[in-house]
Formats: sequence, structure tokens, C-alpha cells
Amino acid sequence: MQLLSNLEELKDKDAYLSELLKQCQAQKIAVLEPELILLLQELRDRTSSLIHLATLPTTRDEEWRFTDLSALRQVKFTNVETLHATANIESLILPEAANSRLVFVNGVYAPQFSAIANLPDGITVSNLAGLPITHRSRIKNYLAQQQGATEVFTALNTSAISDVAIVWVGKNVVVNAPIHLLFVSTSEQPTISQPRCLLVAESGSNVTVIEEYKNAANTDTVYFTNSVTEIWVEENAEVSHTRVEQESLEAFHIGKTAVSQARSSRYTCYAVSLGGKLSRHNLEVFQAGEQTDTNLFGLTAISGNQVGDTHSAIALNYPHGTTNQLHKCIVSEKSHGVFNGKVFVPKPAQLTNAAQLNRNLLLSSRARIDTKPQLEITADNVKCSHGATVSQLEDDAIFYLQSRGINASDARNLLVNAFAAEIINQLPLSSLRESLTNAVKSFSTIK
Repeated sequence: MQLLSNLEELKDKDAYLSELLKQCQAQKIAVLEPELILLLQELRDRTSSLIHLATLPTTRDEEWRFTDLSALRQVKFTNVETLHATANIESLILPEAANSRLVFVNGVYAPQFSAIANLPDGITVSNLAGLPITHRSRIKNYLAQQQGATEVFTALNTSAISDVAIVWVGKNVVVNAPIHLLFVSTSEQPTISQPRCLLVAESGSNVTVIEEYKNAANTDTVYFTNSVTEIWVEENAEVSHTRVEQESLEAFHIGKTAVSQARSSRYTCYAVSLGGKLSRHNLEVFQAGEQTDTNLFGLTAISGNQVGDTHSAIALNYPHGTTNQLHKCIVSEKSHGVFNGKVFVPKPAQLTNAAQLNRNLLLSSRARIDTKPQLEITADNVKCSHGATVSQLEDDAIFYLQSRGINASDARNLLVNAFAAEIINQLPLSSLRESLTNAVKSFSTIK
């Protein structure tokens, strides 16, 4: 009896978190084959019990000490809105992926906006309902199997999982067309959606994926996006992954990207964050074999009272791994940028080559940057480096441009754009490079 009493006391430690779970689970599982419904229900049941025993992190938690979630707690979210058939996504379509995109509106798959055609044999791009029979018994080996699955926001997503955006590339298949996963919010009231993505690149395959989160409402409305993306890069496969977050300036966005890299695989991530009242990206890469190549490039550009937080972790457990990370932050007005990047190099990871750099540009005396690059090394035959810089626009550089006939405002904008261009110019799609360059140009006019 005492044990039962103690268990009852442990339940629902965080009433607000439990209410979020209730709202999320109001969205029913998509119409699927029985075996897939059973799989999703098992995942829901397993992680729901974790949520009842968990609490939302606070600034007393080391991983969240620079990011305060109290503003999130003040919002009462309602059930996820039904799909809006009138959603306007024409301006959001990437021309390079006109026939290779999946669209989700307010967290719900929108087949009328999606377009999948002329892709090579051996690749599946669909939601769960379109998963081939040959893959149904295999998906349980990948879905919700990444490390870090018990982290509270990841568990919240899994505990209400109802559908999945899937990109599954078969063995030795090379996909030339980029795959566009577009998640659109049209919400005009406080709602919560929990997108879920699964990317499996089998051995010898090559694919480019663009994952975008966009606000399509007429105004900046309050809503909460809690996304999880799992990526499996198998032996000798290559994945180029671009993640763009441009949510409403009143929205909350928390995203997890978990990546597993097998032997001789190559993974590159370009993560750009411009929107959200509060945005956080947790990027975790786990080495599962020798000779992996990992490249992480990030850009956060925020203003007003925005908070932009990037936490990354690269866990190297095998020799001959190579990692290169460059993350840049541009902060203006009263915004707050956070970067915490960890690279773990234990003793088995001999002959590792790891470089990490965080560069930050302050455009206002009221803006704030908290940066913490970390290397934890116990291997003794490695080449590793890390660093961070925080700077303002240099008066000498502005004066030089003015001496060439450029006014002070334009000179300032040129310098800001050049700072961002080091990341943006590496993006694989020209249309995306152009739109994000324009977004930064607009941002850089803020005084």
C-alpha cells in the first residue's frame, strides 16, 4: 500500500506538462494499417508514463540555465487545429523541389499540397500511410530508437505521435532532386503541433533533405512547435540536411535532430534560425562506426526580444572521425543568443580530427550572447580545437566603406550580410540561398 501511495505522489509532477500531453494526445493516430497503429500506440504508452514523472526544465537545470521557459508556461494551448484546405503555400514552394515535397499544415499531413513524382526507384517519400509493405516491419528498428529519447520534449513528442514524415533511401540509391519537408502553421490561436520526421539513408545512398518550419498566418500568432527528426546514415551513405526555422515572432519552437552515423558515412547539417519568440534546436550526432565525416553549420539571426538557443553534441566513439562545426549568431535590440556545443572524444576515438568555432555579432548594447564551446577529450592521439568570439561591427570597417562612397547604414548592412553569407552561401539550393539572404538583409536594417 505504501508503494502505491508513493507512486501516486510521483504522478503528474508537473501539471502544466501533463496538460500539454493531454492536448497533444487529443490528435488521433492517422488512418493506418493495424501493425503501424499498434507500433505508434506502444510508443505513446511507453513514453506517456515518463511525462507524468517529468517536469519542464528550468534555469536551475544546467542544460537550460540560459533559456527561461516561464513565458511558455503562461500560455494555455488548445487542441491542434484541423487542416486548413485554404492554406496559402505557393510562395513557400522551392522550385528545385516542386515534385519532391511533403507538406504538413498545423502538424497534419496535407496530400493536396504535397507533390512526389519522378523520383528514382528505391526511395520512399511519404507519411506513414504511404509506407511500403516491405518497410513496415523494419520501421520499428528506426522510429524512436535514437539515443536521447527520454529527454522531456522528445518524450512529449513521442507520447503523442500520430504520423511521421518519412524519407527512406534504399541501398546505393542516389537522389538528385532535393526532398522538401515543409511544416506550415496557419494557427490564429494558441495551438501545439508536434512534427515527426524519419530519414533512413541505407548503405551507399546519397540524398539532400530540406526541413522547413514556416508561419503562413497573416499575423504573428502564439503557437508551439515541438519537433523531432531522427536521421540514420548507414555505412558509406551521405546526407545533406538543411533545417530552416522561420516561425511566427510570437511562437515557441523546440526542435530535436538526432543523427546516427555508421562507418564511413558523411553527414552535413545547415541549421538556420530566424523566427520564434523562443526557439531552441538540440542537435545530437552519435558516431556508430569508424571514419565518419560530420559537418555542422549554423546561423541564428534574431532581434527584438527573441531568444535563439542552439545546443549541439557530437559523441565520437570510434577512431578516424572528422568533425567540423561553425555556428554564427547575429543578435540585435534586446535579443538573446545561446550556443552550447559539446564534442566528446573518449579513449577509443583515437586519430580524431575535431574543430568547433562559435562566432557572434552584437548589433546592440542591449543584446546578449551566452556561449559555451566544450571539448571533452580522453583520447591521446587526436587533433582538436575549439573557440568562441563575440564582437561588434568595427568602426574602421564602416569608415573604410564610407570612404568608398557607401553611406553608414548601407555599410553596416553590407558587413552584417557578409557575416551571414559564410553560412548561407553553403546551402545546397539557390532559391533557399536567395530567400534567406533577403531575410537577413531585412534583418540587418534594424537599428
